[in-house]
Amino acid sequence: MFAPGATVLLLVLWLGLIVLGYGLILFSLRGEIAPSPGDLGTALYFAGTSVLTIGYGDIVAGGAVSRLAVLTSAAAGLGVVALVITFLFSLYGSYQRREVLVVMLSARAKAPPSAVTLFETYARLGLVDELPALFAGWERWMAEVLDTHVAYPLLGYFRSSHDETSWISALGAVLDAAALTLTTIEGVPRGQAEITKRVGAHLVDDISNNLHLAGDGSGVDRREFEPVYRRLAEAGYRLAPESEAWRSFERARASYAGRLEALAAYWATPATLWAGHARPAGSPLHDGRPSPSRTDAR
Repeated sequence: MFAPGATVLLLVLWLGLIVLGYGLILFSLRGEIAPSPGDLGTALYFAGTSVLTIGYGDIVAGGAVSRLAVLTSAAAGLGVVALVITFLFSLYGSYQRREVLVVMLSARAKAPPSAVTLFETYARLGLVDELPALFAGWERWMAEVLDTHVAYPLLGYFRSSHDETSWISALGAVLDAAALTLTTIEGVPRGQAEITKRVGAHLVDDISNNLHLAGDGSGVDRREFEPVYRRLAEAGYRLAPESEAWRSFERARASYAGRLEALAAYWATPATLWAGHARPAGSPLHDGRPSPSRTDAR
């Protein structure tokens, strides 16, 4: 409820500050107002009826400056209402567009999504040739999320409405899939995967910088990579030699994984489960809080 509550609080705060500002102005011009406001509370009441364009007529501005102040306060009130409507529609539209691909990914990579599950699903359904189209769609998604979430930081606090899904974990699954395509899986076009990974890393860097978060490392070790390598081979993919693939994948994932996990911890969302298994209870990020080693990222 934090994000919706913060949105409503912002709107109330904007109106309250406008009323306060014009109340102070009108109180300073109380000599031009009939009847003259005897205290600041009466001036705030007059400002509130002006800003909200209620205009009961029980208090009237008689001087030129006070009349100008009343007219500008009414214009400001109408402007804030128009701004609020635009703001809410922008937030809702951006949130809805963000969630469409997140929900679609759940059908391909389960929930929480993972790169290895995504590859297994595409191999089983004969959709391997469509991987470049998948990466292209997520490249556009990443560019839009980068633009909207930097312009409207409050969007990051809006959670996905479906269980076990999060735009953070979905982003991580797609970036892991792109990294595996570039380093481990052979025979699949790599150009689009490279571009998608670049845009995704840019997205993670910019948003984490805005929140003053830090993180590094790939977040996986060789023991986690080995069963994933076997699963990809069993799914029918042609793979690079394991040792070479592991070193390349570790370098590729280090460019985004640390900061992505810091974002997941900050927003208390499911972290990226790249290998397709649930984190055991008590493990880092299981309850949305960073591990001791990530305390500085918080």
